[in-house]
Amino acid sequence: MAKIDYYELLGISKDASPEEIKKAYRKMAVKYHPDKNQGDRLAEEKFKQVSEAYDVLKDEQKRAAYDRYGHDAFDPKGGGGASSRSNGFGGGADPFDIFREAFGEGGGIFGDLFGGGSRQRSPKQDGSDLRYDLEISLEEAFSGIEKTLRYDRHVTCSNCGGSGEEKGSKSVTCATCRGSGVLTMSQGFFSMRQTCPDCQGAGTKITHPCRHCQGMGCVADSTKTKIKIPAGISHGMKLRLNGFGEAGTRGGQRGDLFVVIFIKPGKRFERDGDHLHCNLSVPFTLAALGGEINIKTIDAEAVLQIPAGTQPHSILRMRGYGMPNFSTSQRGDQLVHIEIEVPRKLTSDQRAKLEAFALSLNEGDKSWFSKIKDSFK
Repeated sequence: MAKIDYYELLGISKDASPEEIKKAYRKMAVKYHPDKNQGDRLAEEKFKQVSEAYDVLKDEQKRAAYDRYGHDAFDPKGGGGASSRSNGFGGGADPFDIFREAFGEGGGIFGDLFGGGSRQRSPKQDGSDLRYDLEISLEEAFSGIEKTLRYDRHVTCSNCGGSGEEKGSKSVTCATCRGSGVLTMSQGFFSMRQTCPDCQGAGTKITHPCRHCQGMGCVADSTKTKIKIPAGISHGMKLRLNGFGEAGTRGGQRGDLFVVIFIKPGKRFERDGDHLHCNLSVPFTLAALGGEINIKTIDAEAVLQIPAGTQPHSILRMRGYGMPNFSTSQRGDQLVHIEIEVPRKLTSDQRAKLEAFALSLNEGDKSWFSKIKDSFK
């Protein structure tokens, strides 16, 4: 079933500000919260949908990807689609976590009333995905190439192995919430719950944080990796490197790296899908008489047959001389746009012969040749 447009879901325009996006989400989330609509599956599904929309549109990178590629930007089956992990490039986060974030830690009064703050957080945190914009030439896109990427990311702390704990120490149950991750308070008719401020909802606390990473479980590091760019790749395509994103903590999975391809415009060729367009100037005598001429292709040189009587702005097709198709490897065509070269100067002998030729033309062709003759004056 086709997904509804995220902007339409929240009832906002595509140029809505972050404040407008948050305001629209909070209104919709309160309306469809499951605790307010118990037993209403449609409301529960709507709550998940608006949470998914907000998770994407509140993030600048995710929003830019969605604006460009739509829902395909986060489709794991699509070219370079995102994973469905909670910290993924394209959503998949817990809708109750999103709700708490939008209303403040613990979900604010709305989160407390609707039970949004009652969900214990897992101490395990998956690493975030990263994006890398890579620019290549048209020739590199044609042949495919291996590139070395250099970027910064967080890696698992070698001292604690990502646990955030100093060696030999152990986490203990949070004394404040007694391991539940939440605190419950009663005010009149309302029972209010909020995330435990001491353990941040994990239910456990690190007694001795790792000295190397200060309890984070990961440290910043510069890294490099090689990536193979396949032949025929197009501008805007995404390549996914699993596990090359940010490190997870306390047993969480590592994020992925998404490489977005940008192809620089070619100097001699203009790309149109799998086809390549180029311009070629030929002498007017060759255009009139026909013949062969050598022409450069993107990877070599070939002979192009010029039919007799070729007119200016004609397009000649060279089959199989274009770009390789990304999926099939079959090559497109090279489309040659003909421009006619007219000599700027003629010798007296050349002029006499050309005038004699003009006189030999039948009456029907005189109007055509008079234009060429006039261009020499």
